[in-house]
Amino acid sequence: MLPPRMANVLSDEKKQQVLALGRLNWPLRRIQEETGVRRETASAYLKAAGIAVRPPGRWGRHPPKAANEVSTDPGAKPANEVSPDPGAKPANGVSTDSSWPPRAGRAPSASACEPYREVIEQGVARGRNAKAIWQDLVDDQGFAAGYASVMRFVRGLRGAQSAQAHPIITTAPGEECQVDYGQGPMVRDAQTGKYRRTRLFVLTLGHSRKSVRLLSFQSSSRIWAELHERAFRRLGGAPRVVVLDNLREGVITPDIHDPVLNPLYRDVLRHYGVIALPCRVRDPDRKGKVESGVGHAQKTPLKGLRFERLEEAQEYLDRWESRWADTRIHGTTKRQVAVMFAEEKPALLPLPIEPFRYYQYGERTVHLDGCVEVDGAYYGAPPGYIGRRVPVQWDARCVRLLDPKTGQLLREHLRQERGRHRVREEDKPARTPQSTEVILRRARAAGPHIGSICEHIHRQDGELGVRRLLGVLSLAKKYGVAVVDDACAAALEAGAPTYRFLRRYLERRPALQLTLRQVDPLIRQLEHYRDLIHRKSGGTP
Repeated sequence: MLPPRMANVLSDEKKQQVLALGRLNWPLRRIQEETGVRRETASAYLKAAGIAVRPPGRWGRHPPKAANEVSTDPGAKPANEVSPDPGAKPANGVSTDSSWPPRAGRAPSASACEPYREVIEQGVARGRNAKAIWQDLVDDQGFAAGYASVMRFVRGLRGAQSAQAHPIITTAPGEECQVDYGQGPMVRDAQTGKYRRTRLFVLTLGHSRKSVRLLSFQSSSRIWAELHERAFRRLGGAPRVVVLDNLREGVITPDIHDPVLNPLYRDVLRHYGVIALPCRVRDPDRKGKVESGVGHAQKTPLKGLRFERLEEAQEYLDRWESRWADTRIHGTTKRQVAVMFAEEKPALLPLPIEPFRYYQYGERTVHLDGCVEVDGAYYGAPPGYIGRRVPVQWDARCVRLLDPKTGQLLREHLRQERGRHRVREEDKPARTPQSTEVILRRARAAGPHIGSICEHIHRQDGELGVRRLLGVLSLAKKYGVAVVDDACAAALEAGAPTYRFLRRYLERRPALQLTLRQVDPLIRQLEHYRDLIHRKSGGTP
């Protein structure tokens, strides 16, 4: 039972963890650092469980040796007693007793992990490290030895495995390049005045091993794409394939068979005719050439250096690149890098005339007005997309709406000011008020006199006459276009081209007299009806 005054009550999981570490003879300070449980609380739980706790002030100390029992003769008196032999000397640590030193319980070469070899080998095969394997042994197997024992045993197992040969990747000139990030030198930031760690971008051609190394303070999808473009410009061409790691700036969803690329990065590579080939996850050997290029720059020119400006660091790196890196004899090809690059450069893809036009991208929801919002302005989407999220790209000139499934272009609009709308005519709702120009076009298409009187009303009344224009078109729908066009001609002739005169003229216009025709192919003779009645009534005609 725990003391009743102990206020801290641990959970069962935390209690078992403290007891397990106490059985491993861990000191209370280390238990506190590992579990977060205070030493006083851990000590109370260990004492309640009957686990010995070393007293304070004696951490790591062993009991003193009984030197007063050391003797040169099994029957001699203790050394602290006065010996009658004047020539006798204290024999500190020396004994002729055959029982010293005590016999070990197991051979020095035997490991406490040997009974758990199979479990440890399974953990190593699954890729778990020594710390995780040791924790599993303590929790599941009641393992009593320390972590160092498991670490040595795992190191022996991994050392016994034979190294596997790596495949040799050979590429044709202009076929492939490999890209990666690494840690750059420390450069003073002009805004904060403090030194900051830069990022080192490296692009290495697979055939000649020619590298382009660029420095940057930050990284984003646009910066990552711009670094590729700058590297292509420096090389004077672009390779056909880019092999890259699965970093977020280039790959959104890693998949060896069907990766999802960052849309901006994908479009930049498409602009230069390049195909991205992401590596398998946790497989850096596929891009070992650029890995070597990153390490070469970190260990040789940039090791231990600091720079005051980013431009100064880039100039130093470029000078080292042309003076030493390009003129060296490569260890694998046994040829000079600059000479091999001169042979590879004609095989690179030609660069486009214009650089890529960068844009921002994101997803937007189509609201009830049929528009998406970008930087405070509103842009119309096609009908049927209300409530759906669509990918949107925008730059300083235009806004593009894409199909969520196929990525095809749905709409492209010029940029608008904040608070303004831009919607195509065919995308406007049916109840959207028409513009004055559209109404005038409809009036001219209905009839020449209708168009003339509507233009006269618009010149006289301006925007206030828009409703009168709609009234004229409604009269044409009610009475017919031909009748209203004749009425408009009469109004123009009378010098009263107004909606009110036109409406009253049509209301007071006498209705057309209906005349019955006596002879018509559709009208039958009366004898036909007489004969029909006689037949139905059973009489004779």
